[in-house]
Amino acid sequence: MSLTELGFAASFADAFAPFASRSLLPARVARMDKGLYHVLIASDADPLRAETSGRLRHEAREPADLPAVGDWVAIAAPEGGTTLIHAVLPRATAFTRTAPGRETVEQVVAANVDTAFLVAGLDNDFNLRRLERYLVAARESGARPVIVLNKADVLPPTQFAVRLAETEEIAAGAPVHALSASRGDGLEALVPHLVPGSTIALLGMSGVGKSTLVNALLGFERMATGGVREGDQRGRHTTTHRELVRLPSGAWLLDTPGMRSLALWGGEEGVSSTFDDVATIAARCRFGDCAHQGEPGCAIAAALQSGELPEERYASWRKLQREARAFAARHDKRLAAQEKARWKAITKSVRDRPTKR
Repeated sequence: MSLTELGFAASFADAFAPFASRSLLPARVARMDKGLYHVLIASDADPLRAETSGRLRHEAREPADLPAVGDWVAIAAPEGGTTLIHAVLPRATAFTRTAPGRETVEQVVAANVDTAFLVAGLDNDFNLRRLERYLVAARESGARPVIVLNKADVLPPTQFAVRLAETEEIAAGAPVHALSASRGDGLEALVPHLVPGSTIALLGMSGVGKSTLVNALLGFERMATGGVREGDQRGRHTTTHRELVRLPSGAWLLDTPGMRSLALWGGEEGVSSTFDDVATIAARCRFGDCAHQGEPGCAIAAALQSGELPEERYASWRKLQREARAFAARHDKRLAAQEKARWKAITKSVRDRPTKR
């Protein structure tokens, strides 16, 4: 397999040039299990076991600085045993979220993704507002979002047509495909996205059928699959790790575990592009700084009253906009604090250094 077939674009070649002079090799992270990585190189069809070097771990300021599945890394030439990862190349794209927990920490869900398949089930857990959130995160990542509505076979035709139309209304230009992965119906619509050497991430809640879709695209059962709970149609986790899988077309599919929550990491640009229809209406307001809270000449208020703008979409826009702005304010303070601490440490080391007499 060549580097091009692995997805090694010209931008990665430029970034890797300094490491080539150190006799390191480019490799792609295909899987991660509890600190142990499986990486792919051009000269070997089988993944190599790898771990990060002590220096890379020491210099990492936060978990997002360490390798993630989909990353290109610089490794020492394998000599048997475990290979060392010495550096992570700059990411072309990264689908990230705020990691679950009390600390504000970035978690890289998928790196260097060209296309994000945002998978939603058309069963009782279907949620337009959740899809809008995934669209924001996907656009923020730099990947091209594609909405995949799975389980098209569970709805009567009239209800299916309604949900498809509702999804297309909020897609903001993203392609929308409806299919049944379990039956293999509608898969042909995804073929144009499965370009050789490209990387497609499967993203969505548990139980939407991501693993079933992987198996359908592969043509054989590779991923474990499971049903949904009877009471609320919520899915059970069947995928417990992130992994790159090569499809017959030569594209790479990055399967991810279902996410119970998706707290935005950033998001202001993603909100703007996902809700461009709302922004277009807001641009008609009489005042440029209109807060859409009852000001005279507010175009948003008029659109809500006329039905041009659905209440639910407006509420979703406001919520995601507030979340993105709150993150930006919080993140700026965090960066300022980190920079202050760094310079404080530098000043202290200079002050404590013995002076020559």
